[in-house]
Amino acid sequence: MWALLGEREGDNAQVRGLAEALGWPVEAKRLAYTRRYKWWNLLLGASLLSLDRRRSSALAPPWPDVVIAAGRRSAPVARWIRKQSGGRARLVHIGRPWAPLGCFDLVITTPQYGLPQRPNVLHNALPIIRADAVRLAEAHARWTPRLAALSRPLVALLVGGDSPPYVLDPETAGRLGREAAAGARALGGTLVVTCGPRVRASAAQALAAAVSGAGHLHRWRPDDEDNPYLAYLALADRFIVTGDSASMLAEACATGKPVAIFPLPERADWRWRTTRRVQRWVERRQARWATGLWDRLVDLGLIKRTRDLTRVHRVVGARGPDPSPPDDLERAVARVRQLVRERPT
Repeated sequence: MWALLGEREGDNAQVRGLAEALGWPVEAKRLAYTRRYKWWNLLLGASLLSLDRRRSSALAPPWPDVVIAAGRRSAPVARWIRKQSGGRARLVHIGRPWAPLGCFDLVITTPQYGLPQRPNVLHNALPIIRADAVRLAEAHARWTPRLAALSRPLVALLVGGDSPPYVLDPETAGRLGREAAAGARALGGTLVVTCGPRVRASAAQALAAAVSGAGHLHRWRPDDEDNPYLAYLALADRFIVTGDSASMLAEACATGKPVAIFPLPERADWRWRTTRRVQRWVERRQARWATGLWDRLVDLGLIKRTRDLTRVHRVVGARGPDPSPPDDLERAVARVRQLVRERPT
């Protein structure tokens, strides 16, 4: 089995989580891309046209039985691998592939993508999260002395950042910081903050100014071995999560502790807004012909549904204090095992 890893750690975490849960021998393949990744996936087809081979892991026989991938960029590469295997490799894609759904043996998706119902599409409530108990324990041990003097409850603010169509501008970052700090003070506790790589510098500065006096503030840096994110997951008593990242929200929910969502504003271009309007019109109409046509265009990859994380927010809100569905990972593992059992000889 191969696990295709790209530039987004949220996607990578889901790919690794599913691969580890299956318990089969797995080989991680790190992929890097050229500017051709911006081409439409229907044009790229099953190819390595967008792959930067010099910076990527070698893709050579023996070909795997199963390929697990996530994200738009990996889809042409995964399809190329299956082609080289003579059609033997089973393709499992997490999220939305931005390509015809029929090109994949299984697509594991979540509500924000609004993918149609298909026999090869598994609809889960939240992204696949598999907690690394060893790394959490190490972070817990390393950071407990550093946070021990802070008043409880410890409120962790997890900040994702810009992720189209959601934006975290300085004004929004400042409001987020002020509201989070006030909420922690009202509880008699302490706010701790960590920013992800998508937080622009001006927003990070505004956030830092707004939470001045917080128990701990971490601004993301590449290859930072002192990132407290895992420590916050292990040690915090409650969480505030920006609404731009379903993966980060799922990780916070998996702790079983209270989670509040801070929605970010949408600022989309005209194409995104037009697609969203049409999509919502189709949903309101509930006409079989309109729904069927829309789903067919999505199925062919000619139209991509806009990402609507408010769907995920509603799922989390409806599930109460422990919103993480315990069976999502198990359901995904069962479906992948079924694929392998059904492989023709």
